[in-house]
Amino acid sequence: MEKNYVDVQERLPLLKSIPLSVQHLFAMFGATVLVPMLTGLDPAIALFTSGIGTLIFILVTKAQIPAYLGSSFAFIASIMYAVKTWGYEAALAGAFAAGLVYILVSLVIMWLGTGWIERLLSPVVVGSVIIVIGLGLAETALDMAGLLPGEGGEIINIFSSPEVWVSLFTLAVAIVVSIFFKGFLGVIPVLIGIVAGYVLSLALNLIDLTPVQEASWFALPNFTSPLGLLLNNPKAALPAMVLMAPVAIVTLAEHIGDILVLSNVVGRPYIKEPGLHRSILGDGIATAVASFFGGPPNTTYGENVGVLAITRVYSVWITGGAAVLAIMLGFVQKVGALIQTIPAPVMGGISILLFGIIASSGLRMLVQSGIDYSQKRNLVISSVILVLGIGGGAISIGSFALHGMPLATVIGVLLNLILPGEGGLAEIAADGDQSGEEEERG
Repeated sequence: MEKNYVDVQERLPLLKSIPLSVQHLFAMFGATVLVPMLTGLDPAIALFTSGIGTLIFILVTKAQIPAYLGSSFAFIASIMYAVKTWGYEAALAGAFAAGLVYILVSLVIMWLGTGWIERLLSPVVVGSVIIVIGLGLAETALDMAGLLPGEGGEIINIFSSPEVWVSLFTLAVAIVVSIFFKGFLGVIPVLIGIVAGYVLSLALNLIDLTPVQEASWFALPNFTSPLGLLLNNPKAALPAMVLMAPVAIVTLAEHIGDILVLSNVVGRPYIKEPGLHRSILGDGIATAVASFFGGPPNTTYGENVGVLAITRVYSVWITGGAAVLAIMLGFVQKVGALIQTIPAPVMGGISILLFGIIASSGLRMLVQSGIDYSQKRNLVISSVILVLGIGGGAISIGSFALHGMPLATVIGVLLNLILPGEGGLAEIAADGDQSGEEEERG
């Protein structure tokens, strides 16, 4: 049987690798630079630290997980509050604390193993959460594409909206390339779709190239570090660290979800090998290092997982190449400015496909795992996870809040433990008794 994918350790010729890496760069660029733009951090530094963080992640995970790390949206509110209340360096100290939480959790998992995680995250929970990860981003994709009703509920007329034409054209090109093109062109549908949408946007006068003309070719990012504050006045950094450290507990659920999606897409049990402790450790070190350069916390990116699923090119050399390009863009302002001119409708059209494929990966996991929905237990768990996650449910206990996918994951895990049947506490206890009897017989 002919292999129709590029494996994790495979290296492609340079002329093929560069466009594939650029494709990943485009997929992550918008979100990675948006976080610092919203929080007052430097977008050039965010690009630089996303590249450094991805290379660190690849190194820590023994080059087995082809993930890309970019700026985390979960920390936006806490960074903005920390910058406003305690200052820029204090906010970076808070990001450093979040990285430390990841590192501590990775050590706990290395000590206790992952058996308990496999019990908590049964296929019915994982598959449903993966669907939530994809469909939870659906509104964002449609908003960028211009396909949501206006504030008054009016539906946009397609004949009077060039932005909608651009988003639908971009989506159509990506679909056609993905399905009908063969050879190398067939594995870069995202890149071709973005280029086609950009050209149409230029023709419709939707792009202002003034920022590109005004940008310098080369410039050193304005690196800032919290190290001086942590060493000279740690008390001033403590409130921001206390504020941001708990957020890492929430983003851990997102990390685990992304790793499970990657495992499903690539077909490898990343929870076991190289191990969840390594992936969390890589994410934590990447976040801590990013803070020392002045960048926001990092996280694995679902957009790039979508690229992997479409192209079936799983090589870490490709994601590593994207990381190197991101580092370079941190210093080449004109190219960075050019990419920033990509209109939102172009990225919206592409995101419809990328986020939908992530959700479809969850459906595939449920089917392949043989989940029986005639059993009320499975039906209830999936139903609650989907509604809470996609609906954007939120609860708080004091200053600690759970919303969207993390909330759905926590509730899904609790239901999986409480409800009688396979995966519940009763089964775990029975298994424990059985293993104890076997030890006694031994």
